[in-house]
Amino acid sequence: MTAQDREVDDSDGVDDVLALFARQPTATPADARATGAFTAGAGAGAGPAPDAGRHRARASSWADARAVAARSGRGAPTAPAHRVPLDQALGHVLAEPLAALTDLPSFDTSAMDGWAVSGPGPWRAESEQSAQGAGGILAGHAPAAPLPDGTAVRIATGARVPPDTTAVIRSEHARTDTTGHLHAERPVVHGQDIRPRAQECRSGDQLLPAGAVVTPAVLGLAAAAGYDELLTARRPTVDVLVLGDELLVRGLPHDGLIRDALGPMIAPWLRALGADVIDTRRVADDAHALYRAVTESDADLVLTTGGTAAGPVDHVHPVLARAGAELLVDGVAVRPGHPMLLARLASGRHLVGLPGNPLAAVSGLLTLAEPLLRTLGGRASRPAYRAPVQDEVHGHPYDTRLVPFVHREGRLVPLRYNGPAMLRGIAVADGLAVVPPGGARPGDALDVLDLPWAVRADATASLDDGCFT
Repeated sequence: MTAQDREVDDSDGVDDVLALFARQPTATPADARATGAFTAGAGAGAGPAPDAGRHRARASSWADARAVAARSGRGAPTAPAHRVPLDQALGHVLAEPLAALTDLPSFDTSAMDGWAVSGPGPWRAESEQSAQGAGGILAGHAPAAPLPDGTAVRIATGARVPPDTTAVIRSEHARTDTTGHLHAERPVVHGQDIRPRAQECRSGDQLLPAGAVVTPAVLGLAAAAGYDELLTARRPTVDVLVLGDELLVRGLPHDGLIRDALGPMIAPWLRALGADVIDTRRVADDAHALYRAVTESDADLVLTTGGTAAGPVDHVHPVLARAGAELLVDGVAVRPGHPMLLARLASGRHLVGLPGNPLAAVSGLLTLAEPLLRTLGGRASRPAYRAPVQDEVHGHPYDTRLVPFVHREGRLVPLRYNGPAMLRGIAVADGLAVVPPGGARPGDALDVLDLPWAVRADATASLDDGCFT
């Protein structure tokens, strides 16, 4: 049995006939919403499999499933926060607000290469070999002596401005005459091209809230604000178990064997979601082997691929029952990915069971694993947003659909190759559009799930937080 065969709930004929750009005769989204009926077009299957109704009765709605996953992480055992050197903190999450340890800047500095002047001009230009130091006032040097009225001295960008300085005149906006006096070629405004102390923030100001992800820019801000290390939440750990006897790790498919697409994909995706992957292991279609792998794991999350449906070698449900696990989500009303599940193990840790089809597994990652890992890792929630869809998107009669899309001129453009076993669409996508039952018309606003590497902004602080302006 292949991974594709296992996902019986995604093989009811609906998704196979719903090519986004196929223009076969079909019921409109409005008809589907009004009647609850669905016609897939000429040659479509008659409808859900006979046991789909029973599975749907216990399946959670897509929104409820995500909420359960987020809540379930709050009571899970977590390791204490720890301090991490700046050069190791990238991608971690702040466990406390980032407060400035110093004023930024810490003293009045020159914003330009030019001349520091005192009083009205013209000014007597001090020699570069004067008491201010060879070459004028340079960045990183000790404080300069007060600047006498009517004098000018060369100053470099970032250098500390001498006391009693009126302004800095850019080099290209000044000239010296034969008598050694400096003349401004433009009007001089008091304080021009001087970055005053604490212009950006004062010591103690909150720069970022707890839960903010440490990006390269955050590392720079933290260093400027005086930090050598950051207090960060420990990243949740994950064991990935790839199930199936039919999977190849190299070479071309042959003799009923197929390449494992999930093993190479899942671990990097989890790291992008803020997790540390302990191991990715292949587990045979053997209930005892799966039981040992699940119960012996010390990871915060065990993530399995395949085996969540009801086939002869789908062992996830029996193993969870034997292990005394509590099923929190047992099926989700979403396509692809209907037979995904979330369980709390006896240890208090969690297991997320992903369907075996690749795009269905992605659906499970973003529906269950992402909100769970976000809570476990202390990450702030991304601001939700909606965007209008450019083209009509066919819907499932009962379930939410997650459809790969790209952003184009403020609209979501749905992509083809969106079947449960396909990765060609998601490989070029910016995210998944959340399509309600019945579908969507052009211009309808849809909820958006951005992919971790395609996020336009991980906004964790409002413009009023800290010293942002």
